[in-house]
Amino acid sequence: MDKPRVVFFGTPEFACAILKTLYEENYPVAAAVSQPDKPVGRKHKIVPTPVHELADELGIPVIQPSRLKDAAEEIRDLEPELIVTCAYGQIIPQTILSMPVYGCLNIHPSLLPKYRGGAPIHHAIMAGDEQTGVCLMEMVKKMDAGKVYDRRIVDIGKDDTTADLTVKLIEASCDLIRKSLPLYLSGELKGEEQDEEKAVIIRNIAPEEEQLHFQTENTHDLYNHARALIDWPVPYGIVEGKRMRFLKVRMSETETEAQPGEILGFRDKAMEIACLRGILKVYELQPEGKKPMSAEAYRNGAGRIMIGKVFE
Repeated sequence: MDKPRVVFFGTPEFACAILKTLYEENYPVAAAVSQPDKPVGRKHKIVPTPVHELADELGIPVIQPSRLKDAAEEIRDLEPELIVTCAYGQIIPQTILSMPVYGCLNIHPSLLPKYRGGAPIHHAIMAGDEQTGVCLMEMVKKMDAGKVYDRRIVDIGKDDTTADLTVKLIEASCDLIRKSLPLYLSGELKGEEQDEEKAVIIRNIAPEEEQLHFQTENTHDLYNHARALIDWPVPYGIVEGKRMRFLKVRMSETETEAQPGEILGFRDKAMEIACLRGILKVYELQPEGKKPMSAEAYRNGAGRIMIGKVFE
């Protein structure tokens, strides 16, 4: 069968891999729909979204409406036979969902019905899950509630950060496009309804969730919290009234009698912070107002006078 005419919806780096795979698999991509470009930095320079940038490289037209309903007719004029979405960032209205004859599919990075909504990769790590995955699913009006046509299960390593896990999930997502999308189009994948009673609804990471709380989170929970926020939006602690961001961490179950949050010192290239029933080992950090640095570099500077200080 001829491959259907596709309109792709996506915005961040994760979505780029899906668009590139569709292109490499010779699906005729009529356009890429992405969130509007935004100003970045002090000079407010307008920077294209990752999907916009990739689409330009591939010679694919780009549509970037502030409101999708305003672009409905433009999208209809493209005569899409299939819509594929991944991390677009807006709810797609029913007028657009009903356009393509082959329907609308979404790549969602969780094992649905668990973790419907934003930041599913972060939440899987934060919860201490040992597995997650990606689903090829039907787009419906209700968020992430459509039939699941196929999935790939991905193991979460005990030290995986969101950045690490994202790489694994991108690979699994591209495999779904290469192997499962043709099966869907041929009618071989019938889809499975989600169990609504098992649905877990999540939200994007709120700014207040970026702070680690050494006095209330045990070592495992605090470590999961930290690695879930690396490399974005980045976890931090507050010591001496200033933020310190943690860029690379590990944990030790070695117990200490020190107060949770106390900087114990520096050992084996890490700054060690006492936790409830363990130690957080920080290898890379960024003190407030400074550039990112290794724990060794910090030790050789201001870090020497911070031993004994306590994170809130």
